[in-house]
Amino acid sequence: MVFKRLLGSLGVGAPTVDTVLQPDPVLPGGTLTGQVHLKGGQADFDIEHITLELVARVEAEHEDGESEGVVVFDRFTVGGGFRLGAEASHSVPFDVTLPWETPITELYGQPLGIVLGVRTELAVAGAKDKGDLDPLTVTALPVQEAVLEAFGQLGFGFRSADLEYGHIGGTGQRLPFYQEIELAPAPQYAHQLNEIEVTFLTGPGGLEVVLEGDKRGGFLSPGQDAVTRFAVGHHDARDWAAEVDGWVRQLVEHRATYGVGAAYGHGAPFTDHGQHGHGGHHHDEHHRSGPGAGTAIAAGAAGLAVGVVGGMVAAEVVDEVGDFFEGDDEGEGED
Repeated sequence: MVFKRLLGSLGVGAPTVDTVLQPDPVLPGGTLTGQVHLKGGQADFDIEHITLELVARVEAEHEDGESEGVVVFDRFTVGGGFRLGAEASHSVPFDVTLPWETPITELYGQPLGIVLGVRTELAVAGAKDKGDLDPLTVTALPVQEAVLEAFGQLGFGFRSADLEYGHIGGTGQRLPFYQEIELAPAPQYAHQLNEIEVTFLTGPGGLEVVLEGDKRGGFLSPGQDAVTRFAVGHHDARDWAAEVDGWVRQLVEHRATYGVGAAYGHGAPFTDHGQHGHGGHHHDEHHRSGPGAGTAIAAGAAGLAVGVVGGMVAAEVVDEVGDFFEGDDEGEGED
């Protein structure tokens, strides 16, 4: 899906920009390729720079509740320093490397409800205009697929996926947010867990798998959260079902390996335009993100309900990805 948008800050007769991404999904840490197509307006314009921004729709918790906003998590200058003649056409090819922690938006070709985009910014004659916003599709690395398949084989069910603003303490997290994949407990753990949230913190040498479990309370004792994390190599060959089952057992048999309240950083949730809400992101109290609009997927999505990931069952919810790309700029770039 490509959106052409008049560079409104320059008025009628300005150039138009059309960014076309490669059609295939990209891997975290992989190369994103494409072309920026420019069409000249009614006069000559000096193109100072062409910049691509990677953006994500992220949730944040703060004292006033929960909010959503847009976060820019990387920027790349891919061209500039030339004059675009009136009515002239010009294309700028690019290839940029995604951050290793880029969230996955699909699994086996089915969307997870995570919203990422590539936004094109042109600086022309001293004015900047974010003139194009295109969906970014990121698929799972083989080791991420293996871990999620193992959960499915054990009987865990997919509930939702979202992006949470904040940092997980004691990890090498680099982005200002992290992805949570929420799973319903397998039958053998249903009496001990309400749910498990899986987070992948990926790097060039491997990844940390962070598990947060909402443990059920007893008749006289309240429930509690427990957090554990495990290091995995990109090319590890393991009995993943047995490995993951061991992780879950460790999670339910022990308390958190580090305090949940101290595990997350604080800060202003959004620095990009279009932010909603303010304040820091806290996990000092019992936290459950729950499925928000666009964060869970229809039954059968992600290949989970049809057995691709061994028994996982997806939940139903409305996907608002299209609305994000049509409405994110909040009128920016229009007269």
